[in-house]
Amino acid sequence: MDKISITICGDGGCEDSYTVTRNVDGHPYVLSITDTAGQEEYRGLWSASTLNSDAFLLVYDITNPSSLETLDHFMDMIHKETEQRVEDNQRLLQESKKKTGVGIGQLGLPPPVKIVAGNKCDLKDDRVVTSRDGLEYARKHGCGFMETSARQTVNIEETFAHLVRRVVEARRLQSRDGALSPQHPIPSKSRVGVYQPEDNGTNRRSGTK
Repeated sequence: MDKISITICGDGGCEDSYTVTRNVDGHPYVLSITDTAGQEEYRGLWSASTLNSDAFLLVYDITNPSSLETLDHFMDMIHKETEQRVEDNQRLLQESKKKTGVGIGQLGLPPPVKIVAGNKCDLKDDRVVTSRDGLEYARKHGCGFMETSARQTVNIEETFAHLVRRVVEARRLQSRDGALSPQHPIPSKSRVGVYQPEDNGTNRRSGTK
């Protein structure tokens, strides 16, 4: 089975590492999940231990606007990791071209996938960060976006399925086209899930492209 590593960071989570198997689009995947959310005291060590992940789930609390600002720290580190991967892969392609005459060879990791998730979306009366604010933040940083509720399991499975699909697509594109670059981003055509109880007082999920 294909293996995918995912790191969760940002607003407080379970602070644990675990492995689960999930079927996405009829294919089984082993997900190795490292939940560093809430471990603010380990920020200095975070990059060394987790930046090789295939994907990052950046979580904030919709009732706490400062938790969205906290994601900037992780975004900066992930951006540097992305640039390093692109640089490494371009170097590998150049080395392969010199040896074989073609730019085809064994590459490293593709740029990591990123999704921003606004948690506690079931707390409509306590919401401070709007869905639009969260979506705009995600778009600014080239991320997918979901709103979730860990307590009521809203959009949890959908979020991980979305991560898996984007990682698979990133691997496919790198295998087909060679090293991806920030100018050659991972397509983000897949559905963005936004849970919006504040719209009309009812619990529902909506999708935006």
